[in-house]
Amino acid sequence: MTDPLLLETAERALSDTCTHEAIQGAERDGWAPGVWAALAEVGLPWLAVPEAAGGMGGTIADGLAVLRLAGAHAAPVPLAETGLLAGWLLAGAGLRVAGGPATVVPGRPEDTVSISDGVLWGTAHRVPWARSASLIVVLAQDAGAWTVAAVSTAACRVEAAANLAGEPRDTVVFERAEPAQMAPAPAGVDGDALRGRGALTRIALMAGALERLSRLTIEYTHQRVQFGRPVARFQAVQQHLVTGAQEAALVVTAAQVAARAAEQGPAGFEIAAGKLLANRAAATATRAAHQAHGAMGMTQEYPLHHLSRRLWAWRSEYGDEHHWSTRLGAAVAAAGADLLYPAIAGGSAVLEV
Repeated sequence: MTDPLLLETAERALSDTCTHEAIQGAERDGWAPGVWAALAEVGLPWLAVPEAAGGMGGTIADGLAVLRLAGAHAAPVPLAETGLLAGWLLAGAGLRVAGGPATVVPGRPEDTVSISDGVLWGTAHRVPWARSASLIVVLAQDAGAWTVAAVSTAACRVEAAANLAGEPRDTVVFERAEPAQMAPAPAGVDGDALRGRGALTRIALMAGALERLSRLTIEYTHQRVQFGRPVARFQAVQQHLVTGAQEAALVVTAAQVAARAAEQGPAGFEIAAGKLLANRAAATATRAAHQAHGAMGMTQEYPLHHLSRRLWAWRSEYGDEHHWSTRLGAAVAAAGADLLYPAIAGGSAVLEV
């Protein structure tokens, strides 16, 4: 169980810094230095990275619990990328994490990144926060073997781009980029493992955002009065509130189950199911929230869009609905009908996805 003091510290740092103005400014400037400084001061970006690798220690569940809070606050910093992704790759390869913000090349199908003669070549697409990171971590093939390479951002060419939420998702071009650190990836760490780990971070972020989306909608509809009573008392609006609360509770539960499973092993089934549920909830819950808010939900001055746009952006990262439903369906079909219920009840202990 995650230490309540850790969650209290994270909540305080995020509440104090992730203001409406800070998030709007990050969308404009591509970075929120005040938010990053507050989180870095208490070591949160390096949570779940072993102390031997330069991190803060802690479990995967600790890191994911803090990410859930970050999602609720729409934190505009690479918290997931620095520790749970870059730190995981570096520590697993016996390398050390850096002190600043870091990011990871997600490994999209259109990427062309490779390692040859000890240097990196090719192009990586939609790399989170690349322009603001001090280090870019790459998992790529080197003579047929998976290798972890850490490259200074100064050694690459970064072309700015953004996702639907205004978060940096940059194109990074490697032209004979020499890594600051490089080592073979540990056994079991390949492109699929990175995609699963990335999906796990997005489940946590989306769970937090869905919780906050539901709370915000409930608060607004109880404050907004029409025809002499709060709109939350109208049956049609109540249906929207129930839908949002149900979706949030479902994804929070899936995130917790996936976090526990990830501490024991690959957790392929739990991650696939959790990301699929989160992706679907992003569409259903944001629709209900915006319908309950009406025109207010579409204004820049109101924070609803900070959550809804992130949910829609994150649902396509590290596997969309088609990807994960196909993976789950193929695994269940290959296992056969007799394993259907045991797989649902036992997850990765029964079925490998």
